Amino acid sequence: MNYRQWERATEWPLAGSALTFLAIYTWTVLSQPTGTGAHIAEYAILGIWALFGIDYLVRLTLAEQRTRWFFLHLHELAIVALPVLRPLRLLRLLTLVSLLQRSIGGALRGRVVTYAVAGTLMLIFVASLAMFDAERAAPTGTIKTFPDALWWAITTVTTVGYGDYSPTTATGRLIAVGLMVAGIALLGVVTATFASWLVQKVAEQDDANQSATQQQVAELTSQIAALRTELASQNTQRQ
Repeated sequence: MNYRQWERATEWPLAGSALTFLAIYTWTVLSQPTGTGAHIAEYAILGIWALFGIDYLVRLTLAEQRTRWFFLHLHELAIVALPVLRPLRLLRLLTLVSLLQRSIGGALRGRVVTYAVAGTLMLIFVASLAMFDAERAAPTGTIKTFPDALWWAITTVTTVGYGDYSPTTATGRLIAVGLMVAGIALLGVVTATFASWLVQKVAEQDDANQSATQQQVAELTSQIAALRTELASQNTQRQ
């Protein structure tokens, strides 16, 4: 089995594992299970993490240029080292955009928008869970409920930052830094996509105007030629 075959064979199982991990992580953060439930959740998360670790090692082994692959996929290593990032792998399932009646540029723009929107929603939800888990036990923390964490994540990723809620722990501040960077990147993607769309619309309008102008010039040229022919015919008859 080669690299591509392994990726195709494991894409859906790993995506399902990522969704399962996200569900378990959400349940453990919001309900804080104890006893048998907590142990089952912990073992399930460890099992899913082991699957991701095996996938990473197999793909590293199957890569043609392992050193180059390793440095180009450092984010994959981070995902394995930090299982909380693994649900972002689900974004691959959200790129099934078929724009058959558009140009390649339009299709690419559609995929970029899909990545931005889906990635932002996933990032906000996961960051809210992580922030709530990190801050709710902090003595001086202000984020004590999940709705507070969700509101903080939305204001942070949009770079609004009202300041009514802010992290006080080291883990919370690290999450905040990642979300701030993601918010800036999101604004850049949205701005660039809108600018690209606007330029395309202006270009299409210019093409339409040029086409209409050329058509009018052609019609005027035809009319002038017809008038000349008619005048020449009248002059011939008079002579």
